Amino acid sequence: MKRITAWIFSLLTVVIFSCNNVRGKMDESKETKMVAVKYQTAQAVKENLQISLRLPAQLMAYEQVSIFPKVIGYVKNVSVDIGDHVRKGQLLMNLEAPEMEQESMEAKEKYARAVSDYSISKEHYNRLVEASKTPGAISPLDLSAIKAKMKADSSLSNAEKDNWQMEKAMSDYLTVTAPFTGVITDRNVNPGSLVNNMQKEGEAMLELKEIDKLRLMVDIPESVSGRLKDGDTLQFTMSALPGQFFSGTVSRRAMNIDAKYRVENIQVDVINKKEQLKPGMYADVMIHMSGNPNSVVVPKSAVVTSTVRQYVLGIKNNMITKVDVTTGNETIDKIEVFGDLHPGDHVIENANDEINEGPVN
Repeated sequence: MKRITAWIFSLLTVVIFSCNNVRGKMDESKETKMVAVKYQTAQAVKENLQISLRLPAQLMAYEQVSIFPKVIGYVKNVSVDIGDHVRKGQLLMNLEAPEMEQESMEAKEKYARAVSDYSISKEHYNRLVEASKTPGAISPLDLSAIKAKMKADSSLSNAEKDNWQMEKAMSDYLTVTAPFTGVITDRNVNPGSLVNNMQKEGEAMLELKEIDKLRLMVDIPESVSGRLKDGDTLQFTMSALPGQFFSGTVSRRAMNIDAKYRVENIQVDVINKKEQLKPGMYADVMIHMSGNPNSVVVPKSAVVTSTVRQYVLGIKNNMITKVDVTTGNETIDKIEVFGDLHPGDHVIENANDEINEGPVN
C-alpha cells in the first residue's frame, strides 16, 4: 500500500512539473510574439552588395559657338549651309559696309597727313638746332616753340595711326571665318540681309558645333560620385539607337555636390568619328559598383538618419541599443552599414527616431 501511495505521489509530482514547464514555455512564446508584434526585427548579414545604376544623361557638342556680327553691314555672300563641315579658319561669309570702308580710307589719309606734318616739323626743328649754334641767329623761345610743335605732331601722328589700325581691324570683321573645326548646325542669314552688332539677343547668323568629339553630361548621386575618378570608362545606351552600346571616358567633374539634389555633375568625353551620335541626344548611363565582401547589410528601413547621427536600433537580451553606423552601397531595400554591428545581430527593421533605448517592453 505504501508503494502504491509513493508511486501516485511521484506521478503527481511529474505531472505538476510538466504543467509548470509547459506554462513557462507558453509564457516565453507569448512574450516573444508580443515583442515581434511591437517591433519587427531583421538579422544583419554579411553580403557583397553590388549595385547597378541607370542614370539619364545628355550629349553636348565638345565646342559650340553662336556667330554674331561684330559690325553693322549687309551680307555679301554665305559660303556654307546647314550640315557643312568646315575647318578652322575657313571662310564662312563676307559682309559689306561701304561707310566703314570709307571711314577706313579717311583714317588712313589722316594718318599719312599727320606723318607728313611730323616730318616737316622734325626737319624744321633740326635746321633750327643747327642754326642756333651761331650766337644770336635763333632765339631760345623760337627753338622751344618749334620743338613743342614737333612733339605735338608726333603725338598726333601716333593717334592717327592707332585710329587707322582700329578702323582696319573693324573692317576685318567683315570677313567671318570658322574659329574651330566643326559642322554648321544652323543658318539664319542670306545674301542681302542687314545685320548689326546689337542683335546678340536675337538669332545668330550661324551656329557651329564640334561633333567628332562630344561631351556626355550626367549627374552622379553623392553616394557614388566619390568612387568615380578621372579616366574611368562608362557605358551608355541611346533610346534613338536601340541595341547599341557606347562608351566614354570620365574627363571632368564639378567637384561640388548640388545642395538641393545631392548630385555631382560630371562630363564624359565621347569619340564620335563616325558622327553616329548627335548633340542634344538623350542617353542612359550604366554604372556598376561592387561592394565590400566583408560588409554588413541590413534593410534600408533599419537605418535612422537624424540631424546629429546615423544609427540602427539593435536588440540584444531584450534591450534596444542605438548603434552608430555609416552607410555604403544600397539597393531598393538593402544597404551596407559600417559600425559596431556584426553578422547575426538583430535590428529593428522599421526603425525611427521616436524609438528610445532601453527594454523592449
